[in-house]
Amino acid sequence: MQKFFRNTLLCLTVFCLIPGLKAHAQDNAPAIDKDYFRKMEDSLLVTADSIYNIMIPDFRTEQCELFVKQLIRTLKTPGSYNYPFDSLKKTINIVSSPDNKFRIFNWPLAYSDVRVRYYAAIQMNEPELKLIPLFDKTDMLSKPDPYKECTSNDWMGTLIYNIIPKETEEGTVYFILGVNNGNPISNKKMIDPMTFSGNSVRFGAPLFAMGSMESPDKPVNRFILEYKKEASVGMNWDAEYNAIVYDELASEVNDPNRKYTYIPTGQYNGLRWSNGKWRVIENLIPVMELKDGAAPDAGK
Repeated sequence: MQKFFRNTLLCLTVFCLIPGLKAHAQDNAPAIDKDYFRKMEDSLLVTADSIYNIMIPDFRTEQCELFVKQLIRTLKTPGSYNYPFDSLKKTINIVSSPDNKFRIFNWPLAYSDVRVRYYAAIQMNEPELKLIPLFDKTDMLSKPDPYKECTSNDWMGTLIYNIIPKETEEGTVYFILGVNNGNPISNKKMIDPMTFSGNSVRFGAPLFAMGSMESPDKPVNRFILEYKKEASVGMNWDAEYNAIVYDELASEVNDPNRKYTYIPTGQYNGLRWSNGKWRVIENLIPVMELKDGAAPDAGK
């Protein structure tokens, strides 16, 4: 355990250097040197592959530290925000906000088959390089907390796969959709509100018109689906339904308190943005009930 935290601290220390970076101005920078960025991207790809595939966990941490250094050096180069890193996207997650205000570099570091920590850095679309590192602290929580308000220093880490911006009275809120597979018996998918304040970010806000199992009348600050490790659970934006569509879950042993027994019921619910909050739409996609021997009508 001491080695786990020592290695983690070593890798995070590199990220701690990011906020003080003052890179070359990018607003008046010449056209980007694509050949240079391709070479840097090739180096990043080799290191990222080692993070995932080296058998010895301690060596993965070393490669993660190297990757962070390479990423900082690459992003300090003028014009870096305009380079898409299309090849690197096949190995790590690079997700841009729909309004192009920022993008997030995001990857997991597996310390064992069941211990995973998530790394992320937000690159702002600004004249000078501005990176905001996110530090995953979910391993310090006894269970997922739908009410905890977090900063970049105690982020509830996920592998991010979508960003949905919404306008509120306080400004733009970016809803971060991600999955956390770091628990040995359950997985979690989350919708976490993220807001910017100067050079920092905050996570969690009462923008969901539903409570938790423990406090049904208290609006949650983030939406969490926790479910059985082997289950396949969907949750993503669907333009056709103008909602975030997700699998309804229920305990396969009829015990609501044991989230690690939750599996999809076959019904799809949704979250629709209305009057400044996400509101649950139950049975958003009705389950087609068929008579014995009948086949579904593909035209319906």
